[in-house]
Amino acid sequence: MKSAAALIILSLLLSASVNGQNWGGGVDDTDLHFGFTFQYVSSEYKILKKDTWRSNQYIDQDNPEMIPSKLKSISSGSSPGFGIGFIVNRKVSEHVDIRLTPTLVFNDRVLKYEYDDPADDMKKKVQANLVEFPLGVKIKSDRRNNFRAYLLGGAKFTTDISSKKKTSNLLITDPSEKFVNNKRNYLSYEAGLGFDLYFEYFKMSPELKLSYSFNDVLNHEPHRYASPIDKLMLRHITFSLFFE
Repeated sequence: MKSAAALIILSLLLSASVNGQNWGGGVDDTDLHFGFTFQYVSSEYKILKKDTWRSNQYIDQDNPEMIPSKLKSISSGSSPGFGIGFIVNRKVSEHVDIRLTPTLVFNDRVLKYEYDDPADDMKKKVQANLVEFPLGVKIKSDRRNNFRAYLLGGAKFTTDISSKKKTSNLLITDPSEKFVNNKRNYLSYEAGLGFDLYFEYFKMSPELKLSYSFNDVLNHEPHRYASPIDKLMLRHITFSLFFE
């Protein structure tokens, strides 16, 4: 699948480079235009632990419990996801655009807990169905035939639309079944780079972008999986294909 996608992108790159200067659907001739995007997302947490993350006995007020053995580590690997969205692009000048790209993203994350006793090890999935509203400034180079490079910087507002009934800890009595939840809303800053490739009737832009949450995204709850963590910072690497 990845090889097929790479071949398609390579073919489009070659097509854009060998032809004469293309019209690109006229998107650069208008002050306001629209489009759509497909995204591949890889996300992970930066975990900041409390000083007492190993030694504390974490107690749920409604269901007292003690950790079976001491924690050895809390980690987060990269988790894949995908997104679809649309583009609202406002031209400011020949080299500057303002771009809003509302996107629906499906990207669950995983936290891994390792204990002194391997039998207590646990993976906790953090479910996330997100609506993102990235607002960025796109700074473009001069166009060279059917190619233009650009840099992007900005911020995004994210809201989680996952059903809270499916991730609520209120009715869970088994401590090992508790969910780790994120805050419903949070802000991130973003930076990226990409290329505008012009074809006769449209413009395609492959883009690579990094985003990082401004603040802690953990919903702090009194159970063995959330209590050892001081802060969870979320970072995304996003590869996008924009069509305008």
